[in-house]
Amino acid sequence: MENYILQIGIFIFGTIIGSFLNVVILRQGQKSLNGRSECQNCHKKLEWYELIPILSFFIQKGKCSECKTNISWQYPLVETATGLLFLFTFNQLFALCLFDLISLWLIFSLLLIIFVYDLYHKIIPDTWVFLFSGLALLRIFYSCLPAGRLDFQGFGFLSTFWAGPFLALPFVILWIISKGEWLGLGDAKLALGIGWFLGLSQGFSAIILGVWIGAFIGLLLIFLSKLSQYKQLFFLSKNFTIKSELPFAPFLIIGIILVFFFDISIWNLF
Repeated sequence: MENYILQIGIFIFGTIIGSFLNVVILRQGQKSLNGRSECQNCHKKLEWYELIPILSFFIQKGKCSECKTNISWQYPLVETATGLLFLFTFNQLFALCLFDLISLWLIFSLLLIIFVYDLYHKIIPDTWVFLFSGLALLRIFYSCLPAGRLDFQGFGFLSTFWAGPFLALPFVILWIISKGEWLGLGDAKLALGIGWFLGLSQGFSAIILGVWIGAFIGLLLIFLSKLSQYKQLFFLSKNFTIKSELPFAPFLIIGIILVFFFDISIWNLF
């Protein structure tokens, strides 16, 4: 019983962090994160009971209480995703030290910010991708001992260290050849962190999975765009073609999550 209560508490804590991540995403590029949250349409200052993660969205039926403007589904989805990621990470690392748990919570929070921001703006802010890569690199240098202490790993980290540049190199080459038209340099920076976070084998699996998922979603959007009578049913606001631009980071991040939690290896698929 106590374990279930603890897991519910971890999930709720994750949704609260997810609510903060929504603020970070919304205010990216602004000078400060200070100031009360407000409706983006009528600028009504939100009360505390309008800021309860997940619940407030459904209690208000997805609308602002003042101007009745629709509230983006981004808010409950990010809160739910953060809660689940925190819970899954906690369940996997319950026996390990606090450093592992907190560092992974931070990494997945940064990945969620990158996911949503790139989805909307098709750009990966340097601040968040560098923080992700920096935390991933830090985890190469340190590991937790059974007693919960941090232990410097010396030169044993070299093979994993080179996984980052190795996985980033193809992205850099494609960026140079296409002059930034095929993909952005931000994807190369993200691949650098993927290599440091997952290592060469798992990092490669995450990237390949991301490519496959992105290709499938792209072809699906092109197909659905041709069904003009069903466009509203699938929430498509524009036509997608083979030349349409899709953000790549969300698919890479889906690949990271699948590989990390389910230990998926593309080498076992052949």
